[in-house]
Amino acid sequence: MSRPLIAVSAALERARWGFWDLSAALVAENYLEAVVEAGGTPLILYPEASLASDPGPVLDRVDGVLLLGGPDVDPARYGAERAPETETPVSVRDEVEIALVRAATARNLPMLGICRGMQVINVARGGTLEQHLPDRLGTDEHRRTPGTFAGNEHRVRLAGGSLAARSAGREATLVHSHHHQAVATVGDGLFVSGRSEDGVPEALEDPGQDYLLGVQWHPEADPDSALIPSLVRAAA
Repeated sequence: MSRPLIAVSAALERARWGFWDLSAALVAENYLEAVVEAGGTPLILYPEASLASDPGPVLDRVDGVLLLGGPDVDPARYGAERAPETETPVSVRDEVEIALVRAATARNLPMLGICRGMQVINVARGGTLEQHLPDRLGTDEHRRTPGTFAGNEHRVRLAGGSLAARSAGREATLVHSHHHQAVATVGDGLFVSGRSEDGVPEALEDPGQDYLLGVQWHPEADPDSALIPSLVRAAA
């Protein structure tokens, strides 16, 4: 059996390597390693404007889509003013990933959104985001130490029988967290299938799709996580 091809949407960031300091399309290697170890082949997608206008030719060639973590989605995408704590948006990445969600959904193509990826799925389906969780929670529980997953763990409860629980292989799980935003109004056709102990939405899915799942945590940082393998299986 051939290895399923998983499209992975890259970040656009300034990066330094060797003698160079340039804008770059980046994907952290642990995402790619997780896809490969699960039996898939990752295809890194450069988020450029023509892909936003017509993602179909790319999606015709792949078996699944993986949307990664990264900077905050532009609040204008869900009709809100930008809060002071919201990061500077990367407009073309927002446009491309929202287009990928809508086109992949139309094809019933397996898709997993991680952290920002879950939020993109929600915004693409007409939902909104809470721009700074500490304003409501009064704590930095979901991103206690920026720039690391160490010490940023917390527990999540997944709905019994949900795609999230089946994919994770359990209903209660300790996750690696690194976010300050979260789903507010849930997008059309989606439902929250997992929450943290403080009530923050942690998993989002569409029961009308064979496999459309978003998780607010980072399974690529957990070698024991079954989530990325579940996407690769669905894509196969």
